[in-house]
Amino acid sequence: MTELTTNQINDWADCKDGPVALHLRQALLPVEGKGSVIFPPTYAYRAENIHYNIDQLSDGTKIATIDSVGSQANRMEPIFLPAREGEPENPRSKLVPQIVITYGNEKSVSILEAGHRLGDAIIRSTKLKDAVKNAFLDFDDRGDASPLAKIGPTSLVFGVWDSRDTLVKIPRVVQSTIRAEDVSELRRSAQYNPPVDYAELDVFTETEQAKSADNPKSRLAQRGYVHVPAVNTHGGVIAHGPIRRDVTINLVALRRLDGNSLRRYILGLALVAGTTPLDGFLRAGCLLTIDPDQESGWESITRTGDRERVALDDQVALDYAKEAATAFGVGESRSVPFDKVLAKEDAKKKTKAQQ
Repeated sequence: MTELTTNQINDWADCKDGPVALHLRQALLPVEGKGSVIFPPTYAYRAENIHYNIDQLSDGTKIATIDSVGSQANRMEPIFLPAREGEPENPRSKLVPQIVITYGNEKSVSILEAGHRLGDAIIRSTKLKDAVKNAFLDFDDRGDASPLAKIGPTSLVFGVWDSRDTLVKIPRVVQSTIRAEDVSELRRSAQYNPPVDYAELDVFTETEQAKSADNPKSRLAQRGYVHVPAVNTHGGVIAHGPIRRDVTINLVALRRLDGNSLRRYILGLALVAGTTPLDGFLRAGCLLTIDPDQESGWESITRTGDRERVALDDQVALDYAKEAATAFGVGESRSVPFDKVLAKEDAKKKTKAQQ
């Protein structure tokens, strides 16, 4: 495995006969060690229908989603934010335009924190609205993604669907998931005991206490004044098989963008997103680290399925991204105010799908 050159990385962006994807597979472990309990995300259709996302294969093996594609993207995108006050400068922040939307009493939100990226309602609630709409239409009509890249290039990296306006959809270049194999689901129970007897203190009667205790839906239970059991709730999972993070950079999707400098710029951002080490604290009860006993590394995959190890790491990615960003020209950073009038107008509209 030899060191990567700029020309080799450029070929990933420009050569139509080149690899179709780059892939990283990382083995992960709970900080408590293999076989320890971890907590996947819960999904709720209704309040009474809260569940983990666990799929069962034909052989009975159960696979749990530990972090979805969307969640991973939302964790990766903030690596391009400027450092907080008192922290060392973040060199990745100079790779993208820093556009901040101000609102309320000196509050602000970066478009890098908007869940739907350039398709988010917060964008349509500012003077960016028309520029972003025109940028989507430029891509849809002429295949020109440069205007989008000048405003919000991470929309091209992590994908975007302008589902509430133009309906333009741009596929992800970077996709990442974390799954646990061969899982057993656990349950847990708990009991809340109030520190004092509030009926004795004449806050309510003993009759009211007797009716409310052990009933989680009662008003006094919900306010924390009586004994309340929590029985048979979600208790996490134990993974008997591997816990894996898979990161894929889709070079076919990347090459559908027009213009060498644009493709190389987006590739640089994708490489940085894919190689930057992420915080393994996903949620309460789920803190993961890389398994030091398992080998991991990037591979390039050809159309015929051949795999070749490549010497890709976060420093190589950052160096390439800096060059590519300079060549393309990073868009203007700015601060724009939230416009309540635009938001109200937009909230009343029907989407094209509803018309």
